[in-house]
Amino acid sequence: MAKCPKPEAKIAWWQMSFIGVGCIIGTGYFLGSSIAIQKAGSSVLMAYLLAGLGTWIVFESLAKLTAHHPEKGSFRTYAKQAYGNWAGFSNGWVYWSSEMLIMGSQLTALAIFAQFWFPQLALWVLAAIFAALGLLIILMGVKKVEQMESVFGLMKVAAIVMFVLIALAALMGWIGGDKTEVPTAPFQTLFPNGGVGLWGAFLYAFYAFGGIEVMGLMARELKKPKDAPKSGKVMLLVLTSFYLISIFFVLKLVPSIEINADESPFITALVQFDLPWVPHLFNSVLIIAGFSTMVASLYAVTTMLVTLAEEGDAPKIFSVEGRWSIPTSAFGLTAAVVILSILVAILLPERIFEYLTTAAGLMLLYNWIFILLSFKKLMGNTAIDMVKIIVAFLLILIAIGGTLFDQISRAGFFVSMGFIAVITIATFFKQKKFGDN
Repeated sequence: MAKCPKPEAKIAWWQMSFIGVGCIIGTGYFLGSSIAIQKAGSSVLMAYLLAGLGTWIVFESLAKLTAHHPEKGSFRTYAKQAYGNWAGFSNGWVYWSSEMLIMGSQLTALAIFAQFWFPQLALWVLAAIFAALGLLIILMGVKKVEQMESVFGLMKVAAIVMFVLIALAALMGWIGGDKTEVPTAPFQTLFPNGGVGLWGAFLYAFYAFGGIEVMGLMARELKKPKDAPKSGKVMLLVLTSFYLISIFFVLKLVPSIEINADESPFITALVQFDLPWVPHLFNSVLIIAGFSTMVASLYAVTTMLVTLAEEGDAPKIFSVEGRWSIPTSAFGLTAAVVILSILVAILLPERIFEYLTTAAGLMLLYNWIFILLSFKKLMGNTAIDMVKIIVAFLLILIAIGGTLFDQISRAGFFVSMGFIAVITIATFFKQKKFGDN
């Protein structure tokens, strides 16, 4: 979910593949997967596999557009070229809204990770601490954090590899003693909550792949832009494999009924073994990597608002720089939304992560629908293209529809609909006042 660092020089397709893997893995996977496992049990593996397929089609669509029509505004510009200024305006605000919700989700995830060490502190207190530190870094300058994103990406990959190796050792009987005899039970029930459980897990599986649209922007940095689809195919193959293998071992080590949204499923699996330092090390990596992602997201939503203002899609005041060369109004709005996220954590401490993650995931998928429709209008003229678009579209609609069958997810759906309603009204009045000029 991070805003990946811009390479200093043109890169090869395989380099972008592995940069993408490191950047996309985030709190949406390390914590969001707990919700998916809760709902779907062992069948969650099917959800991640199909979500990987749908994500690949969306990325390929964006990568092909980028390869043939390199544009600074990427998917926003393509939406505008395909359907007019109203599409560019609404697409920009849908993406900004999704990033704001993702930022709130990341902030909550960090607080949940920190409660592993400080269970006595309220979620909103920890969220406030991380928020204050993040905003302070934005004021000081985020460039160093962005430059270290590749290091943090490597840490996240290393954490998954470490978990898999420990899980293998446990299943081989090298550690944990007789505890390794219990965990095969989860596979006795493939659908603990029926088909509806699997349906409800789809959104959270898709959410773990959030960030592929940023990789579409990075495709312009390739030595050969036409290699972007190949780069994305390898990236998503590696990413999906990581997800499937690591979740498979979670399910082998812990019954799915013991997984809860208040703790990373990987931590839940690790704490049962006589390796007291491992869960703490793993949790440290999650917090460091998650914090860097949150800071990059804070920076991304602030600069995105500035870009919208510069292009006439937001009030000009958001592009005016104040002290420290920071657009004061844009930074102020970002800070206000962060404060709102903390207030929501006070009011809804039990389900805050699930609410924010559902709404953020839905807004992200609405943006992906824009990408598919733009590709269809501008380039997707072959029969194979049409089949791929239909498949991805159906998978995304399944993920969206699944939220209506769960009380908690349903609340997130209505939150996302509220955002869409506001953006639709704003688009209508902008069109009425300025037309399509």
